Amino acid sequence: MTVQVLVGAQWGDEGKGKITDILSGEMDAVVRYQGGNNAGHTIVVDGETFKFHMIPSGILYGDVKCIIGNGVVIAPPVLLDEINKLKDKGFAVENLKISYNAHVILPFHTMLDKRQEDSRSKDNKIGTTVRGIGPAYTDKVSRTGIRAIDLLDKDILQSMIENRNWSAVLDVTQADIDQVVADYYEYGQLLKPYLIDTISTLHDYYAEGKKILLEGAQGTMLDIDYGTYPFVTSSSPTSGGACTGSGLGPKMIDEIIGVAKAYITRVGEGPFPTELENDLGELLRTKGGEFGTTTGRPRRCGWLDGVILKYSVNINSLTTLAITKMDVLSDMDELKICTDYVIDGKSTKKFPCNIRELAKVTPVYKTMTGWKEDITAVKKYEDLPETAKEYIREIEKIAGIPVSIISVGSGRKMTIYRDA
Repeated sequence: MTVQVLVGAQWGDEGKGKITDILSGEMDAVVRYQGGNNAGHTIVVDGETFKFHMIPSGILYGDVKCIIGNGVVIAPPVLLDEINKLKDKGFAVENLKISYNAHVILPFHTMLDKRQEDSRSKDNKIGTTVRGIGPAYTDKVSRTGIRAIDLLDKDILQSMIENRNWSAVLDVTQADIDQVVADYYEYGQLLKPYLIDTISTLHDYYAEGKKILLEGAQGTMLDIDYGTYPFVTSSSPTSGGACTGSGLGPKMIDEIIGVAKAYITRVGEGPFPTELENDLGELLRTKGGEFGTTTGRPRRCGWLDGVILKYSVNINSLTTLAITKMDVLSDMDELKICTDYVIDGKSTKKFPCNIRELAKVTPVYKTMTGWKEDITAVKKYEDLPETAKEYIREIEKIAGIPVSIISVGSGRKMTIYRDA
């Protein structure tokens, strides 16, 4: 396979960081294609935990090119902080490259994001991470955004920020604007060694037959077009976004891997058909460490939703699945998987695009026997408890595609490969 895409098949937080990390060892390049520092990827290597918000997960492999694509919005202070922390731990970051065309999050975007979220009534809050992501993408679409290349010219940067007329929407002075210009010009100088034309670079890699992994942030159900709008992110975490956010065309993609937890979680507001608002939901949260990498907020937890999973398969043209956190389900007497929704008395396997319908669905569950064994040391699929294998087979039946990777713990080696 020359080009693979990795997408979240749920509401994000599926464990994409770990899957990206283990796949990166076989890649020549890993590309982050959308989102910003509202996303967080956690990787555990030899007992040490790494948390990335901006840098692609493949950065821990020194010989893998790690590219931040044009579809990403970058927060220079966050990015530079991650670079410096990696350097302090002895990792070389010369393999990091950033698109000239990636848009930049300014402090004003963060201020505006907070103001907008604070102004919403309790019932209408989006649950944004308040990192300025939405306003930065808004400026991109309205053609008033700042790109990474603009940070290299102080006069251009000054003119573009002033033309945005921030003082009309925020309590900022000319002195505030001048300070941001000075700071972000300096950030530009620090980032200059990493800035390149990533589009032509990726096409060169493709022509040379190099292996490329396109890494998404968040998940399908947070996609601006296909997620539970308006409780979504501001970009396209789906496989379609991999093309627009990297510059590689659809025909170049060979495999699309969907990552899903063995249960399901979401952060923030919005409907959640299989949510467990009880002790069992709290148990999943505690065992699974379900707290946001970016915000620390507790995640809402529920049974695996097969309707959402199949929807993600269709939207992304998924070819295979990676199931994570199977170990969290150990020691439960029984497990449930949602197979259908009932809406106004009618059963359906189709995910409703009308969020008002989604808010009133009744999930239909298939109950399955759990397993009591600790599976974190299991290396081969055949060595899993029979009931765990039955659970995987049910997922494959619902999704209509094979499960090729099963994560049974947070470490790199706690992974089962079906074709191995």
